[in-house]
Amino acid sequence: MNEKSIGLIELSSVAAGFEVADTMLKAGNVRLLLSRSICSGKYMVLIGGDAAAVESAVQAGTGVANGCLIDSFVIANVHPDVFTALGRTQTPEPNGALGILESFNVATLIQAADAAAKAAPVQLLEVRLAMALGGKAFCTMTGDVGSVQSAMAAGRRVIADAGVLVNAVVISRPHPDVYREVV
Repeated sequence: MNEKSIGLIELSSVAAGFEVADTMLKAGNVRLLLSRSICSGKYMVLIGGDAAAVESAVQAGTGVANGCLIDSFVIANVHPDVFTALGRTQTPEPNGALGILESFNVATLIQAADAAAKAAPVQLLEVRLAMALGGKAFCTMTGDVGSVQSAMAAGRRVIADAGVLVNAVVISRPHPDVYREVV
């Protein structure tokens, strides 16, 4: 299955999350990447597949959300680093800069991570989604200072335009102990 596209639905109800996940999987030839409850009693469903199938599945899922929809999106050509960084930390280079984007919601953070990865040659280290974060999400990235600043600006715009920006920080040459906390 071609998983260059992803779709996500974030819901305010766990029960609705199970129904939405089932509907999305039955709507098209997509693969379930992540389906779970997240902090603050919310639920998220993340799928992958070809663009048309993902679009169809997200449309079907939002149709049965029954007033519980928080956010949804489809990214038709997601950057491969987003898949790699979802829920796991990559080993960072101990030099360069460290960028951290933080959002009040999951959907916008994933879109921002994709925009950041596409804007400049950075390495996404982790995309952490709402677990033990009070429903918030963040991503970390590394690279040379200029690249991290460019990537962060692109990601920050996505989050700020949605009105859910918590913070965006670039640390030039972080102390090695800070990098150890990232992994």
